[in-house]
Amino acid sequence: AARAGEPVQAINEASRGPSGIINVPTRLLMGPGPANAHPRVLAAQTLPLLGHMHPPFLKIMDEIQGGLRYLLQTDSKYTLMVSGTGHAGMEACIANLVEPGDKVMVGVSGIWGERVADMSRRFRGDVIELKAQLGSTLSYTTLKENLLQHKPAVLFLCQGESSTGTHQSLAGLAEICKQTNTLLLVDTVCSLGGVPLFADAWGVDAIYSGSQKCLSGPPGAAPLFFSQKAMDKMQRRKQVPATYNLDLNLIGDYWGWFGKRFYHHTGPVSTFYAMREAMALVAEEGLENMWRRHNEMHHQLWDGLKSLGLESFVENDADRLCTVNTIKVPEGVDAMALIKNAMDKYDLEIAGGLGPTAGKVFRIGVMGFNAKPQNMALVVEAFRDGLKQQGKLKA
Repeated sequence: AARAGEPVQAINEASRGPSGIINVPTRLLMGPGPANAHPRVLAAQTLPLLGHMHPPFLKIMDEIQGGLRYLLQTDSKYTLMVSGTGHAGMEACIANLVEPGDKVMVGVSGIWGERVADMSRRFRGDVIELKAQLGSTLSYTTLKENLLQHKPAVLFLCQGESSTGTHQSLAGLAEICKQTNTLLLVDTVCSLGGVPLFADAWGVDAIYSGSQKCLSGPPGAAPLFFSQKAMDKMQRRKQVPATYNLDLNLIGDYWGWFGKRFYHHTGPVSTFYAMREAMALVAEEGLENMWRRHNEMHHQLWDGLKSLGLESFVENDADRLCTVNTIKVPEGVDAMALIKNAMDKYDLEIAGGLGPTAGKVFRIGVMGFNAKPQNMALVVEAFRDGLKQQGKLKA
């Protein structure tokens, strides 16, 4: 009932919401993400809701943290899932690790470095951009020289850059970052679970990722890791982070980082069920097998694409990311027509470029549940058909 004095009017039926059961078409999502979720992950989301502070749910959160330690190859207790997509993980790291005036060196090899630079400026960091040539990565020599010169508080690198299809090497950087007292922050949104990563052994201090790519989950949970060094910097801040929603002191309290459980927000219960199941799938397959599968499917895909005369946008083999593949749009090919044909005829998503590669490339994801032989074969067939329709088939 309305409170006294509040006028009650006739309901405006013109704005009444949808009715009936939702209808969602089936698509094979072979773009840069989201990839199709594993059936077990989807099934987990149908389980009964628990309260976000109920002990059985807190146990599920603990299991997720353990799964992340295996996935990230770390002994750090500072792992969790941020409630949100990879962007939330990105902003959580920047908001908590960057103080006003901190030098933040950002490796820019595509759109995600551009966004971290933008976000760091919003948190009043002093940003130094190191730009890689489009379709390539930053060399160890370039990174070392700039680290020694600028001695930044934070170095950001994107391990897997989905806009350009590049795979950034992290080799040898821990030693230099230790000399310069620099935190190494790494974006693994489209690479985690698809390529090797050893957080502790490689001296990485902070990592964020996404749930909807190689981990075969739905969008909405961002894996996050801090080393002790990153935690120490966050806790030495002169001011609290300029965010409540993404304050990792508070979120960490919810996840038990400090030996207790404190209510910060209502965790996305069903999404965390899904990610607990995703962590179980990773453990059951094993990391080496998972990395090998992604690499093998990457090579199968390229065997087929090369047979059609298609070329990689990333010229150096060592720089190529196996989980998001960028293919040059051949001269005279109508990229959007080929993409539309794949969707209309095969219910298959092929993506175009993003940011600096818009209009220049096709992008194919080889990630998670979708990284299997029949899907590589279908992608190649869709390219063959699309090129043939345009009279551009070279083989």
